[in-house]
Amino acid sequence: MVQLTPNPSYSLAIRIELPNRAGMLASVTQAIASVGGNLGQIDLIEQSRYVSIREITVDAASLEQDEEIIQAVKAVPDIKIIEVYDRTFNLHRGGKLSVNSKISLKSQSDLAMAYTPGVGRICTAIAEDPEKVYSFTIKQNTVAIVTDGSAVLGLGNLGPAGALPVMEGKAMLFKEFAGIDAFPICLATQDPDEIVKTVKNIAPVFGGINLEDIAAPRCFEIERRLRQELDIPVFHDDQHGTAIVSLAALTNALKLVKKTLSEVRIVINGAGAAGIAIARLLKKAGAETIWMCDSKGILSHSRTDLNEEKREFAVKAQGSLAGALQGADIFLGVSVPGVLTPEMVKSMAKDPIVFAMANPIPEIQPEYIASDVAVIATGRSDYPNQINNVLAFPGVFRGTLDCRATTITTTMYLEAAYAIASLVNPNELSAEQVIPSVFDKRVATAVASAVQQAARLEGVARC
Repeated sequence: MVQLTPNPSYSLAIRIELPNRAGMLASVTQAIASVGGNLGQIDLIEQSRYVSIREITVDAASLEQDEEIIQAVKAVPDIKIIEVYDRTFNLHRGGKLSVNSKISLKSQSDLAMAYTPGVGRICTAIAEDPEKVYSFTIKQNTVAIVTDGSAVLGLGNLGPAGALPVMEGKAMLFKEFAGIDAFPICLATQDPDEIVKTVKNIAPVFGGINLEDIAAPRCFEIERRLRQELDIPVFHDDQHGTAIVSLAALTNALKLVKKTLSEVRIVINGAGAAGIAIARLLKKAGAETIWMCDSKGILSHSRTDLNEEKREFAVKAQGSLAGALQGADIFLGVSVPGVLTPEMVKSMAKDPIVFAMANPIPEIQPEYIASDVAVIATGRSDYPNQINNVLAFPGVFRGTLDCRATTITTTMYLEAAYAIASLVNPNELSAEQVIPSVFDKRVATAVASAVQQAARLEGVARC
């Protein structure tokens, strides 16, 4: 059986007491390795002539493996476990965000300018000229991250409280990668009318709206209505961020296999927000043959259960995902864990490209098909070719905020994707590098520049 790759999301910190004699630490590390744990940092906390206390960081592949690691350490003679904690839960403890002032209040004069009475002059100036809100408030650099918690990652309808850790994380990414102040707004309603009304009511504070983890098909309606009724950019990241980064990675992957977008047959599994958006953007970029599947198989003209968005991509073909993949060039998965099998991949065309992007567990583990594909990508950071929306949304919003765009267009998506793809130098392009690293500092700047240029060409930039 293939051993799955340990990763930091299942990371433990184990604090142990052991006799201070040669070989004792080695016996512990061997025990961890024997059950597949991946050793990280080992810190010496305290040491006497007789005893050492150490803290060992270990990555695992699952909760079950976490428990196997703990039991393996307990079984080592003369070892005492003092404490074990889950590093991921520990990182989230107390939340991941705080609000800090940009100015200090050290005197009466500072207070008089920052707040009353001086702030009244600023309020009046904005009331007389509403455009000044961009110059004298946080609006120019602030984004609302709005969710109803109905489609959190690949975990389902967790509600607003269950979605909050993701929204906090998103806010961190906005700040880290683009210097944008973002705030999580988790709504206690899943009614489209209520969501639209609420977002419109809070919009005066924000320069842009990032919709997140809202289930299809209502996410399409909510985005459409907000774009019609607001004069600031509205961007559903699950749709367009995923589509932008997928197109960027696919652009480079096709170069490796010497195929063009117009000639390949693409199978997209998952006909929700991300799948529909990817299909639309690929068509705009030149793709001609796209077969989309949902849990019932191919979106076929013969089916009577398709909503408006799914009907847009209905084809004559009928059948299951396995049938759709026979002879296909590309699999793009934005669906559920384990739906793709090695046998399905082997039935694909020569040099198949597989993007298994279900998160946190992909449609297939890369280990199962490593020798059967030309390129494989996932949504995870512990494998090469991470299709991560952080490559797109910080730069997209940085560009739209800086030119004060009134909306975001498909052309802006395309240019963002091509900007990302261009950052992989031809000399560096390989099966394990079709997309830049999320830590490549050029990405947000390149995307922002491309988005601004497209916005100005399309006449949606205000400055």
